[in-house]
Amino acid sequence: MANQTRSPVDVQRALLDPGAVFTSPREVLQSDELSREQKIEILRRWEYDAAGYAVALEEGMPGGEDDLQRQILLALEQLGASTDTEHVGPTKQHGMSR
Repeated sequence: MANQTRSPVDVQRALLDPGAVFTSPREVLQSDELSREQKIEILRRWEYDAAGYAVALEEGMPGGEDDLQRQILLALEQLGASTDTEHVGPTKQHGMSR
């Protein structure tokens, strides 16, 4: 079996497009290269993108069911970075408070 080496995490790219760098929120959690704060920021940005995707589905754009947003929220909870769901922003994506 060949030894598989992973490339270093491109943090800047992950902040701009988490889904292009990580296959799942769990992969973010399992990264040894990222600090807790970096993981939280990446997951929060990914959650905002996932909320936008959910809005698009709600408004009739084609796509399948996806529990990505739930996975992200669970990952944030594991990092102790719960989301304030009582106070949300005025857009459909909500821009949840930290």
